[in-house]
Amino acid sequence: MKVGDILEVDGYRLVEPSFAELTEDSCTALLFREKPDEGRLLVDEEEEPLALALHDDRGWHIASFLFRDPTLAAIECFEAVGGEIYQESREAWLSAVREYYSHDICANVLPALEDLRPDREGNIRDLLDEVWGDRAGTLCLDCCCGSGVGTAALRAGGVRALAYDNDPALLALGLTRGRLVPSDTMCIDAQEASRYIGPVPLGAAFMAGEIYSYNTNLWEPIITGLLALTDETLITVGTEAEAARVEGWCKDEGRSAEVFENRRDPIYDRWCCVARRM
Repeated sequence: MKVGDILEVDGYRLVEPSFAELTEDSCTALLFREKPDEGRLLVDEEEEPLALALHDDRGWHIASFLFRDPTLAAIECFEAVGGEIYQESREAWLSAVREYYSHDICANVLPALEDLRPDREGNIRDLLDEVWGDRAGTLCLDCCCGSGVGTAALRAGGVRALAYDNDPALLALGLTRGRLVPSDTMCIDAQEASRYIGPVPLGAAFMAGEIYSYNTNLWEPIITGLLALTDETLITVGTEAEAARVEGWCKDEGRSAEVFENRRDPIYDRWCCVARRM
């Protein structure tokens, strides 16, 4: 379901410039550039505000309150203008918003060059079968998803993959090739994932790294953030040294950790670390 379908509006835009900026309180003020003549308020199952849509001569402008609270000025504006109140589940609205920004990336970002080896998706699928077996229907985070090869492999096994990366060109490639699902894809900083995502059963980071001593301050919060959101986590890297570093982070976070060599792939996913809550 699309944003316009939920609110029954045409000619609309979300005022936040990007999905990542849905957390920014300052974006709410972007609703009030013109005097509105109509309003629509969307609430969730608990009747908490999800979004406010205001109409003016330029069309509908929508602010989303998935990750921030509405301002008093926004609520007072809706009450002054009048309008209808709509209700939808938080998950349905979140999916619609993710889809909106995914389509925005496809429309405005030049996709990266193809980076997928023909056999890589199948190799990841075999690895997932070995590590997790049949997890059809389970939700899994694909952290630093790139162009979506891991997401495609997860989906091939019936797993629902919620993917995120901060490279819009790679996301554009994955979205246009059909490896990434618009309603399940986010362009965000992986270090800030917990601001946008709640806990789920499974998590994966395929070809994490390259992880060296000089960039651990980048990768450690990404990996530990993924661990905090997931019960079972698969992380693949290129070298044994990187796997040992990841294993240490997992143990520091109170997880059991198993490292093994994956001979299916000599480059990208050669070493694996499987972490589980104890």
